[in-house]
Amino acid sequence: MREINPADLPDRRVYELLTMLVVPRPIAWVSTVAPDGTPNVAPHSYFNIMSNAPPVVHITSAGEKDTLRNIRATNEFVINVVSRDLLDAMNLTAADFPADEDEFGWAQLERTPSSVVKPPRVTRARAALECTLRQVLEIGNGRMVFGDVVRVHTAHDLWDGDQIVPERLDAVGRLGGSAYQTIDGVLRLARPSREDARSS
Repeated sequence: MREINPADLPDRRVYELLTMLVVPRPIAWVSTVAPDGTPNVAPHSYFNIMSNAPPVVHITSAGEKDTLRNIRATNEFVINVVSRDLLDAMNLTAADFPADEDEFGWAQLERTPSSVVKPPRVTRARAALECTLRQVLEIGNGRMVFGDVVRVHTAHDLWDGDQIVPERLDAVGRLGGSAYQTIDGVLRLARPSREDARSS
């Protein structure tokens, strides 16, 4: 076995190492609204359930990004589940755009009003969680956002009786580098630069 001391590595190499090994990671495609009303949607692959009673989920932002600033300001966000048919659109929204840019608009994503919170849902997402902010916990460069799930939306055809069928959700998970996990295998999709996203 190869033994590695993270303290001997630069931060970027530690990031690459951990994200190659902690896999697959679910993707939270988080929609928020800025205080001036500008909608934002961006993917976060540090995402999981913290509690089911009450229902609490968490995402982690590496540093202060638009998603985190919007959540701090409004106390609301929506987690949209990324199915395989939305992978390309999700990848476009991973580009680093200015805070006043409407990612829904330039990614040509239709949005649907949420039931309880102000941020919209991605219309084509087959599942979404409306959340209100519970707490932000800062550890190292991570900003862990804990949210209470106040509404759950699912497509009707995901269900077989009282169970959701995983194959029907067809969710995508994050692997290391440019790799993503699907039910059928591994896909690779490079993250676009701002210029790439604008020209697509």
